[in-house]
Amino acid sequence: MTQIPNSERKTLILTGASRGIGHATVKRFSSAGWRVITCSRHPFPEDCPWEAGPEDHIQVDLADVKNTENAIAEMRERLKDQGGRLDALVNNAAISPKGPGGSRLGVFDTGVDTWYQVFQVNFFAPVMLARGLVEELKAAQGSVVNVTSIAGERVHPFAGSAYATSKAALASLTREMASEFGRLGVRVNAISPGEIDTAILSPGTEKIVAEIPMQRLGKPEEVARTIYFLCTDQSSYVNGAEIQINGGQHV
Repeated sequence: MTQIPNSERKTLILTGASRGIGHATVKRFSSAGWRVITCSRHPFPEDCPWEAGPEDHIQVDLADVKNTENAIAEMRERLKDQGGRLDALVNNAAISPKGPGGSRLGVFDTGVDTWYQVFQVNFFAPVMLARGLVEELKAAQGSVVNVTSIAGERVHPFAGSAYATSKAALASLTREMASEFGRLGVRVNAISPGEIDTAILSPGTEKIVAEIPMQRLGKPEEVARTIYFLCTDQSSYVNGAEIQINGGQHV
């Protein structure tokens, strides 16, 4: 099979690529012939399930502002062989700290340093990435997808207060970005997953599943397909939307 040169491929930059929804998203875009530049706190895994190599992985700690700035510079450098174009940015990385025994951290239980860390990763990093890569997104008339959460709309039994409020802020940011980036030809949307079958599920999730109209967990692949839709011409007039992916849990 002939390898398509990078200059002729569409490119996705994906944060939080090391597991769950991130893994499924890499597979979905890669199978469609996209180049996927993955970003995570971890180095490139030797047993990586997709074909891309270390040259398409960037190790970055989004909780560190300077490290994030350096990573953005590295992304821009790597995009030069794409003609300085970026077709899609998916802000998927997030952290949700827990208390002893995996307990939920509420308003009173969450230290100020933890609040700052959660908001840096879940909210400020997406701002930095989108602003830092705006010229590349503009050149491709690309798309940004922010991954929010059902926890941003209601008090969730497992997701902590800092996580929930950071996701609510990200949903609001999506609207603000859609208004400003849309004038540049760049669409900005969000997806809001509910209970997805990944490694980060908490004990007791089965009680929530019983209340979901579809009576099951979502699959990472189902989330990835919606992300793909928002990054392609099939959603060419969708801007500023937040798509619920929760089997009707929000109704």
